[in-house]
Amino acid sequence: MVRSSPDRAPAAVYPRGAAALPKTAAFRLAFGLTLALAGGTGRLAAADEPAPQSSASCLECHSDETLTERRPDGTKVSLFVSADKVGASVHGSLECVDCHEGIDGEASPHRKQRVAVDCFSCHDDTAPKHKFHSRLQLDPRPEGKDTSCTECHGTHEVQRVKSRDFAMSKPRLTEGCGQCHAQARDHFVASAHARPAGNANPPLNCLTCHKDPLIAAKEPASIAEQKLAQAKLCESCHVEKPDVASQVLRQTKFVASFDQSVHGAALHAGKQEAATCVDCHGAHEMNRAITTGARMNKQHQSATCAKCHEEQARDFDSSVHAAALRKGNADSAVCTDCHGEHDIRGHKDPTSPVHASNVAQQVCASCHDSLRLTQKYGLSSQTFQTFSDSYHGLAARGGAVEVVNCASCHSAHAIKSSLDPTSTIHKSNLARTCGECHPGANKRFAVGAVHVSPQTADANDANARVLYWVATIYVWMIVLIVGGMALHNLLDFFKKIRRKLAIQKGLIEPEHVAHRLYLRMTAHERFQHGALVISFVLLVVTGFMLRYPEAWWVVGIRNLSARAFEWRSLIHRIAGVVMLVAGVWHVGYLALSPAGRSLLRDLLPRWRDVTDPWKVLRYNLGLSPTKPEFPRFSYIEKAEYWALVWGTLLMGVTGMILWFDNTSMGLITKLGFDVSRAIHFYEAILATLAIIVWHFYFVIFNPDVYPMNLAWLTGRMSEEELLEEHPLQLADLKAAEAAQKNSPATPPENPPPPAAS
Repeated sequence: MVRSSPDRAPAAVYPRGAAALPKTAAFRLAFGLTLALAGGTGRLAAADEPAPQSSASCLECHSDETLTERRPDGTKVSLFVSADKVGASVHGSLECVDCHEGIDGEASPHRKQRVAVDCFSCHDDTAPKHKFHSRLQLDPRPEGKDTSCTECHGTHEVQRVKSRDFAMSKPRLTEGCGQCHAQARDHFVASAHARPAGNANPPLNCLTCHKDPLIAAKEPASIAEQKLAQAKLCESCHVEKPDVASQVLRQTKFVASFDQSVHGAALHAGKQEAATCVDCHGAHEMNRAITTGARMNKQHQSATCAKCHEEQARDFDSSVHAAALRKGNADSAVCTDCHGEHDIRGHKDPTSPVHASNVAQQVCASCHDSLRLTQKYGLSSQTFQTFSDSYHGLAARGGAVEVVNCASCHSAHAIKSSLDPTSTIHKSNLARTCGECHPGANKRFAVGAVHVSPQTADANDANARVLYWVATIYVWMIVLIVGGMALHNLLDFFKKIRRKLAIQKGLIEPEHVAHRLYLRMTAHERFQHGALVISFVLLVVTGFMLRYPEAWWVVGIRNLSARAFEWRSLIHRIAGVVMLVAGVWHVGYLALSPAGRSLLRDLLPRWRDVTDPWKVLRYNLGLSPTKPEFPRFSYIEKAEYWALVWGTLLMGVTGMILWFDNTSMGLITKLGFDVSRAIHFYEAILATLAIIVWHFYFVIFNPDVYPMNLAWLTGRMSEEELLEEHPLQLADLKAAEAAQKNSPATPPENPPPPAAS
């Protein structure tokens, strides 16, 4: 190529259409005058012809707007060159032949073998500056629009890169690129990237993302590596630029979490089919999910995910959630409502919201436990609560390794109404659905409400009416019985405190007795009591661990081991068996031993057990001067003993029903199972409170025995204690001793427990 020399004057700017006139001397004179008036600085004189090979000489013909040429392929192209545009271009100081080498200006038409314009002869740094057109860096350069400078910069009207008139200036870049990439342009101009993101963030353009190659490597990168690079490119703004990251509702961590997601992990593992940003949001059409046409809009999200998860999307499209979406219900759940958006974890990952142990509390509850949504759409507000209170829900909350969750019955994606015959929870399909976990499940499993608990039962619901009344009766029983116990003990406590104060003040002279010990409990009885204490405590702890899994003390136990829930279940069953065995052992003791028969006789209810409580009440209220005297067992011990017998039988029967759930539901239906579960729960509360309020008071907190009645450890009581608590028994013991002394050869038929000094 010939470059313009220093001594060559700049090319003249010729007025449009000047060369269309005939080539006469008069024309040349007029043409020269016109140039002078237009400010041209060429070396042409008014009466001189243009210099050969000069721009003026070229424009004599090429300023003709009708000048054309037919190419070998038959295409007719214009050869018109605007003198104004050439003069105003960045190349205005050059002659035509500086770019168009080998042109013989005197030959008309020019010779056919013409040399193509080569911009690289001057612009040898073009390839490094145009990395977005990667083929420019190849040697030899292939032909094509992406390697042709004129496609972007134009032909004769080339402008400076920083000029606003440049076709690829920032304001015009999108349209400029769109000349070749029309679809990408149309998608981009409708995207969020084409709109300002706040005052500090002007809209993006093509070069924001495409200026440099995704991967600067000599060797071709794998698809997985390219996808990871795409994600990094997106994060370069959405994570690393605070002003951009702040535009995201949940800010930096929301986008950055992609790297820890199942998709990010798969890409790092080299799985090229894993999704990245553009797979979900699109390459150029990216928009916020609230935008109607966005790929991640709720109406289109299933189709977007279906590109990889076809089977799951097909199931979802048949669900009640998809049906609601098709009706325009924007509150209905879609993929990201359950799986998350960027931080999507695998369903086997314990940290995933859709993990078996999390899906009910972290996913389904967000809608089905929402008062706003349940009231808005007429859904049951108790659905999640009833599941949460069920054994399945409690096991999930308690950290069970294997748990049943909402998806176990309703399925994960094809969730349908219970009225739909194809639904897994339709009445005709319940036996099969339950049978997946409960072998041998029959139609009786479906008798009774599924989502029901004692706490939410409604008396107007036929399926829950029995459960409602069981719960209601038990609640009133607990309030009246435990409340009555508490009132009884408070009156007793204050009466004994007042008596102790009177003794301290010398107002009452206590009776002085000799120091003697009397047998209260035999070793056999203490052993039975020990088995009962251990099994009862274990049953209470492990039982309420299941019922209240989030309680602080339960969390402390669960933190000791990941398998705490499994151990809880095993210990609870073992303790239950121990208590039942201890009960059978006690029955044998009562029936087969003299001491046991004596114990049973003394524990049988008497009429005085009805009248004594009223006498104690009068005494505690100050209405009677004397306290009633009690035999070996008063109404206090008898009430506790027979309540224990009743409770053990009831808890044993209901416990066995709950333990062997498959058999019991097949026999007594799910409703019968639910009633047994309610009785088991409320009876446990009643028994626990009775032990704490009634038993613990009389053997620990009673002012006469505090800090503890030691009979359960030593088996003995002092004469002073017997005189205070069981004066009639003490009198019987003394009478028996006296009778034995008077007739030592004739032992009594049923001797009372011996005294010990």
